[in-house]
Amino acid sequence: MKKILIGIGMTFLGLLAKPLTSSAQSKPISFGEERSLEHGKKKAISWINVNTEPQTWRKEKDLLICSGKPIGVMRSEKLYENFILEIEWKHMEAGGNSGVFVWSDAKPGEQNRLPGGVEVQMLELDWVNRNLQNGTTAPIAYVHGELFGVGGVETVPDNPRGERSKSIENRCKGKGEWNTYKVVCVDGTIKLSVNGKFVNGVSKSTVKKGYLCLESEGAEIHFRNLKVTEL
Repeated sequence: MKKILIGIGMTFLGLLAKPLTSSAQSKPISFGEERSLEHGKKKAISWINVNTEPQTWRKEKDLLICSGKPIGVMRSEKLYENFILEIEWKHMEAGGNSGVFVWSDAKPGEQNRLPGGVEVQMLELDWVNRNLQNGTTAPIAYVHGELFGVGGVETVPDNPRGERSKSIENRCKGKGEWNTYKVVCVDGTIKLSVNGKFVNGVSKSTVKKGYLCLESEGAEIHFRNLKVTEL
């Protein structure tokens, strides 16, 4: 009996010595491709769940599907500085909300569960009708590729809407249709192309290097054809 008790005690101490893991620390997901202009090499990108659930993200062939629940992000395995991000996305629900963070610290806030960085907004077109601003419908440009600093990050907007930058032209497609973003990030300046045309930008970002984060924010969204070209 004494040997059994000692063995149980040693097992318990061993468990205490191991780091505790949460459900957010599931197996990384391989999605998208990283390219290097300098070396001409290509490799898969690994994504790490930060503060959502394992079932929040799933792969179906070439698609990455996000359920939107709970609110949170997953981040790239590595940091990026000067690069071009290309990504296709489509919302599956009217008024859906999501986005991608660049130059992110990948450290979610306690209240909003989202990290610091610069967000590239991905809202479904009906969002403005479901979320009135001071009792009125916001301009459609509000949902279409807004750029703004989050978590204390500051930028200078090309097309100011307060501290945010709005798109000069609505080129987004609605629920169930694919949109293509090209995000050029160089030395604190970001330029955004939506479906083949540059329509927005910010400059003088107070952060110029960080993780990429894909956002889960309440609605199902699909991603495909993600490419990161390091400059």
